[in-house]
Amino acid sequence: MIVSLLGFIVLFALAFFGFPLGFTMAAVGLAGFAWFRGLEPALAMAAQQVVDVGMSYGLSVIPLFVLMGSLIFKAGVADELFTAAQRWLGGLRGGLAHASLGACAGFGAVCGSSLATAATMTRVAVPEMRRHGYEPAFAGATIAAGGTIGILIPPSVPMVIYGILTETDIGKLFAAGVLPGLLLTGLYMAAVWVTARLQPQLTGRLVLSDWRSRLASLRGVLPALLLFGFVFGGLYLGVFTPTESAGLGAAGALAILVARRRASWAVLREALSESVEVTAVLLPVTIGAAIFTNFLTMAGLTQAAAEWVGSLDVSPVGVVVLMCVVYILLGCVFDGLAMIFLTIPIFFPIVVGLGLDPVWFGIVVVIVVELGLITPPMGMNVFVVKGLMPGVSTWRMFARIGVFVAAALLCLGLVIAVPDIALWLPSMMK
Repeated sequence: MIVSLLGFIVLFALAFFGFPLGFTMAAVGLAGFAWFRGLEPALAMAAQQVVDVGMSYGLSVIPLFVLMGSLIFKAGVADELFTAAQRWLGGLRGGLAHASLGACAGFGAVCGSSLATAATMTRVAVPEMRRHGYEPAFAGATIAAGGTIGILIPPSVPMVIYGILTETDIGKLFAAGVLPGLLLTGLYMAAVWVTARLQPQLTGRLVLSDWRSRLASLRGVLPALLLFGFVFGGLYLGVFTPTESAGLGAAGALAILVARRRASWAVLREALSESVEVTAVLLPVTIGAAIFTNFLTMAGLTQAAAEWVGSLDVSPVGVVVLMCVVYILLGCVFDGLAMIFLTIPIFFPIVVGLGLDPVWFGIVVVIVVELGLITPPMGMNVFVVKGLMPGVSTWRMFARIGVFVAAALLCLGLVIAVPDIALWLPSMMK
C-alpha cells in the first residue's frame, strides 16, 4: 500500500509539473512493478503491454471516428447545422444560443470530440451571435458548454477509451449516451431560457424565420442526419461492430465531401493528419495506463480499495457520489482523458464489486469529465473558445458559464438517481 501511494504521489507531482502523462505513467508503473518483481520481469511486462495496446483492434475506432468528424467539418455541414437550428429556434428567447447548442449536439453526433466541437462552433456561431447583440462572454460560455455535448452523444472518444480500459461493450456505451446527451442539451437550453428571462441584455435580439426557410434549411443537414442514422442504427441493431461502423462513417463522410465538390488532396491530407495526430497522442497514454494498472494490481491496491469500500456503511450510490466528488476535484488540475486513465484502474473494480452496471458508470464518468471541461482553473473548452475570441475575458466567461455547470450537475444527479435514463436504450439492443 505504501509503495502504491508513493507511486500515485510521484505520478501526480510529475503530471502537475507538465511531464507527458503517458510516459510518466509508464515510468512510474515500470519502477513500481520492478520493486516487487525485479527489473527484467518489469521490462518484459512493459514490452508486452506495448505490443498488446499497439495491436488492439478496438483502438482503431478512434482514428476512424476522428476522420469522420474532420471530413464532415470540411464538407461544411457545421455551418448548415447552425443555419438550420437558427431558422427553427431563433424566435425563442435567447434563440441563437439555443441554435448554437442544437448545432453542437448535431455536430457532436458525427464528431466525438468536445474540443473540436467547441472550436468548430465558435467559428460558425459566435460571429452571428455577436452581430445580433449577444454579450461576447455569454456567447463564448454557451459554445464552451455546448461543446461538452460532443463527448456524450455518440460517437465519443472518452467512451471508447473507457470501453477499452474496462472491456465494456463500446456499442452499448454509445447507445447509453444518447438519452443523457439529449437530456443535457435540453437542460442547457433551459439554462439559456432562464438567463434570457433574468438578464435579457445578455441574449440580444430574436431572429425570426418563416416556415419556407425553416423547411429549406433541413435540406443541408439531411446528409449528416442520414449518416448518423446509418452508422448508429447499424451499430444499435447489431449489424456493425463499433470498428465497422466507424469505418463506414468515415467512408460516408468522404462521400458527402466528394458530393459537395469540396474534396481535394490538400483537404484529405489535412483530415488524415488530424486523425493521426489524435491517435498518436492517445496511444502512449493508453500504453502508460496499462503498465501503471499492472503495477497497481501487483501492489494489491485495487483489491484493497475494493475491500475497504465494501467495509464502509455507505450505499453503492453513495460510493459513486463520492467518486464524482473526486472527479470534480481532479477536474481542477487534470484534463478529462487524464482523469479517466488515472482513476478507472482503481474505481472500476470497486464499481464491479458493488454490483453496479459498468455501462451506467461509464456514462456517469463521461458527464463528470464534461464538468471538468467547463470549470476553472483548467476548463479546456473555455480556453479553446477564448483562443478564438480575442478581447474577451477568460474569467468573465467562467462567470457566465456557471448556469451551465448547474445544468450539468442536475443532469448528473438525474442519471445517478434514475439509471434507466442511460440503460434503457442499451437494454433494447440486439
